[in-house]
Parts: sequence; structure tokens; C-alpha cells
Amino acid sequence: MVTARRGKASSTQDPAGKAGPRVLKKYPNRRLYDTQTSSYITLADVKAMVLQGQSFEVRDAKTGDDLTRSILLQIILEEETGGVPMFTTQILEQIIRFYGHAMQGVMGAYLEKNLQTFTDLQHSFVEQSKGLPFSPELWTQFLSGQTPAMQGLMGSYMEQSKNLLTQMQEQMQQAGSMFPVMPGMPGFGGKK
Repeated sequence: MVTARRGKASSTQDPAGKAGPRVLKKYPNRRLYDTQTSSYITLADVKAMVLQGQSFEVRDAKTGDDLTRSILLQIILEEETGGVPMFTTQILEQIIRFYGHAMQGVMGAYLEKNLQTFTDLQHSFVEQSKGLPFSPELWTQFLSGQTPAMQGLMGSYMEQSKNLLTQMQEQMQQAGSMFPVMPGMPGFGGKK
């Protein structure tokens, strides 16, 4: 939860009733200022806002530039270095290879669609299990057990992901010479 310095309660609604995301200002001293609560906050507070689904944007206090992505990347970096990482070295290397490549935009859209599908699957699973006495620890144990039901759900997700990738590959192959050689992408580049 965002902790207010001056005792003001934080909320997701703008007290003035204005529409739009909550604005956080980033100052040169690397401090973040929440304009809604009139207080300084930490990256942990911003992470809590993300987890709560609050809409916000981070702006440079001097120039007004949008810094939201860089702050979110900072949070991901802290999470990756602070505990059990989500991304393997190989995944990170592969992502880096797509920067500056003709497939960069396609890869971003592909990852976004896959993450949304996975999120929808997770939401559906949680909705179906409402009322069951599961704590986060029990969920972890249950999901790591790879029960047949979970295997079926993950199999369905993987099949959707595979179909999406196959569809994208077919579209790229049809485009033919519009795209340069794409090393590392199955079905593309190189001589056959």
C-alpha cells in the first residue's frame, strides 16, 4: 500500500474527481513523489500499486517526459536480482537478440498476447476455485504438483501459444522478401 507521509489516506480515486491515471513525479535525486497523496514513495510502493491494478504514470519532474516504462523495468530488475528469477539467462539473451531486428514489433505483440492468454487462464482457474480454502502457499504446492487438471489447462495454453506462433510464421512466410533473414527463427532465413 502506498504510505502517505503527511497522514493522508491513499486511494485509487483522484480527490478532485479528475479522470486519468495517478501521476508520480521523479526528481533528479531519484525520489518519486506521488501527487495524489502529496508524499514521497518508494519503488516498493509503486510495485504495490501495480499489484493492486492502480493506473499511474511516472513523469520527470523537470521535463515532463514519461518515465513509466523505466520505473517498471527497475522493479522487474529488482525482482529478478532479489529472489527467484522468472527469466533464465537464455530467455534474456533471446529477447535481447530481437532488439533492432525486423521482428522486434512482432515479438512484442506475440509476448503480450501470450501473457494475456496466460493471465486469462489464471483468472479462470481462480474463479473456478472460489470458496476453496487455498492460501498462496497451498496454491503453490497444488500447482507444482502438476495434477492432470493442471496439465490439461497448461496443455491448452501451450497449444494456443503454438497456434499463434505458427500463424505468425505463416504470415511472415507469405510476406516473403519484405523481411530480411531472421537468424534463430524457425522457418526463416538461411538457405534450405
